[in-house]
Amino acid sequence: MIPDDKVRDREFGSLLAIPDNHSKKVVTMDPVIGGTYKGIEHIHLENFLLRIVGKTTN
Repeated sequence: MIPDDKVRDREFGSLLAIPDNHSKKVVTMDPVIGGTYKGIEHIHLENFLLRIVGKTTN
């Protein structure tokens, strides 16, 4: 879960420090509908796995 700024900074901070243009994702068990934080996609684990097997385009 990402309940506060401290946790968000921990989860997204290291990815923000990488100076490249590759897409970045944080995969969690949070029941998020989707969203981004400073260009990093926040995605639910189930949706991430379904993308891998081609079951959804979200």
